[in-house]
Amino acid sequence: MQGIAEPIYLDHAATTPVRAEVIAAMSQCHAEDFGNPSSGHAWGRRARHRLERARTAAATALGIPAAHVFFTRGGTESDNLAVLGRARHAIARGGGAPLVVTSSIEHPAVFEAAEQAAEEGARHAVIGFGDGVLDLDALKAAVRQGPAVVSCMWVNNEVGLQLPIAAISKLCREHAVVLHSDAVQAVGKVPLALRDNPVDLLTVTGHKIHGPTGTGALIATNPTGLQPLQFGGGQERGVRPGTEDVAGAVGLAEALRLAVEEVEAESTRLGTIRDAVQARLAARVADLRINGEGLPRAPHILSLGIPGTDSDTLLAALDARGIAASGGSACASGSSAPSRTLATLYPGETAATLRLSFGHLNRARQVDRIVDSVTTAIERTRDFVRR
Repeated sequence: MQGIAEPIYLDHAATTPVRAEVIAAMSQCHAEDFGNPSSGHAWGRRARHRLERARTAAATALGIPAAHVFFTRGGTESDNLAVLGRARHAIARGGGAPLVVTSSIEHPAVFEAAEQAAEEGARHAVIGFGDGVLDLDALKAAVRQGPAVVSCMWVNNEVGLQLPIAAISKLCREHAVVLHSDAVQAVGKVPLALRDNPVDLLTVTGHKIHGPTGTGALIATNPTGLQPLQFGGGQERGVRPGTEDVAGAVGLAEALRLAVEEVEAESTRLGTIRDAVQARLAARVADLRINGEGLPRAPHILSLGIPGTDSDTLLAALDARGIAASGGSACASGSSAPSRTLATLYPGETAATLRLSFGHLNRARQVDRIVDSVTTAIERTRDFVRR
């Protein structure tokens, strides 16, 4: 990016750079313990030992038993395994079409898994929002039907909205209903406190917390209630067959450890940066909407509704100024389908959306440049659209 003084990465909600500590842990594993953990010889035994140490480390970071950790290849697979795996298990048991319940703002990995379950004989109930708040009365009515699984994300990936997991968990516990939560955007940004907010199934992934891409885990308190999505091996106690990625598990565990250890300080730091950018942009840009303003939000995401602009042009203008961001716009990239999250929170709105997501690469000294660059990009995009 020749001529750009300081490129700034503001797309941490999409993916994050791998931390040096994670690279070091994985490199040692690649060099010393490359064996297949299912093999009975010394190389295999060493790999198995390192895999189980990673499982214990991940569990310790989350405050759960190691037996509840099942390594996967990422958040999408974990979400699919939780939702579709639960639905298929219920379908196989017979007794009518099982119910799968999700919120209306779930990640596609959850929402589309629920839709696939409906294609296979289940029913999919969608819980909406009123004034940005999950309709707990509707959820209570759905839970009383004894669904196979309820899936509500911890933190929304588009606007950072925090769902009321404590209330959802309490409701599901009262009716003995299995609860899944996609915590991909929550880990390292907000305290999970799983002892106070118990869930039966939890999705985490590496690349959102400065760990390796293609790594993840499904935390499952009762894996016998899941039907696996893959077949052909007994790895991960049959829940996720396939040769384990030992180095990936090591990297994920180290990233989880660091994220949980640093969550309080990092949450405060990112919230301070986010709030400063938000306040200054609101003062300088006419008609700017802060998506989710006034609602509980995670500290690392700032979603902006910007009338009179075009997302693609706006992002190109920012990229030219060395700012990496994402649209998260009312229309999904390459599709005319509206974002479920924005359609839920702002029905009928057509404003372009800009998502700025903060992380380890960001510093308070960048705030002025971020605000200046975004303001200029919006002004130029509005001028372009008006022509």
